[in-house]
Amino acid sequence: MAHLPKSLDRTSATGIDRLLAIMARLRDPATGCPWDIDQTFATIAPYTLEEAHEVADAIQRQAWGELRGELGDLLFQTVYHAQMAAEAGHFTFADVVTSISDKMIDRHPHVFGTASRDKSAAQQTRDWEAAKARERGAARTLDGIALALPALTRAVKLQNRAARVGFDWPSTGEVLDKLTEEAREVVEARDCLTHEALTEEVGDLLFVMANLARHLQVDPEAALRAASAKFSRRFAQIEDWLAEAGKSPADSNLEEMDSLWNRAKAEEKTAIGGLGEK
Repeated sequence: MAHLPKSLDRTSATGIDRLLAIMARLRDPATGCPWDIDQTFATIAPYTLEEAHEVADAIQRQAWGELRGELGDLLFQTVYHAQMAAEAGHFTFADVVTSISDKMIDRHPHVFGTASRDKSAAQQTRDWEAAKARERGAARTLDGIALALPALTRAVKLQNRAARVGFDWPSTGEVLDKLTEEAREVVEARDCLTHEALTEEVGDLLFVMANLARHLQVDPEAALRAASAKFSRRFAQIEDWLAEAGKSPADSNLEEMDSLWNRAKAEEKTAIGGLGEK
């Protein structure tokens, strides 16, 4: 490897300054990486979302050894966008740091100011949202909720925002009634509406499901991820049992695989029950 300048050499440069120097070098029109030079905000944004999901995945799996690297990947995404913004004359990485630092101080007057700290976490959350509302000024109630959020997460954020101005079902019972209504409309639409109209009805059903999760104080994204993980785990067990019999899923049928699914489900419950007794 060629001799690195001091700004990049790990023996003489550390911390964020080294990372910023690496990013600037990658984007240098004369000496940088052709792929990095070609990138734009739009082309990098999907990688940013992917890295954020990988951070969440490492946390969910409690893979602390992986988390350090995943956080570094996510930080690099911030540096990447800041470098492109600096090149375009929009702002610099230092501006990003100043902005978030000022925001954290302004939104925590009970820590950095004279406001009382004698508040519940729920009240502090309400204060946080009130501060955000003041920053939005005269903007509409639902403005500022990112379009690129996972759909279930965005649905909950929309519903929470509307609920703060009184637009919400008063209890879980009404949400369940609405869920039944929307499910019935999907069934009715299945055979008589266009695919586009059916898609809309399914979307309405999912939106109410997100609302039900919100009322039950369940994170629908986390719940669905857990359900998907459970499905993957049980289906892998089905494949293992079929392999022991010299078969694959393609060699099996629904009746056999459903029976094996129920076996996997029963064994999981037995294992969980056994762990609970220890």
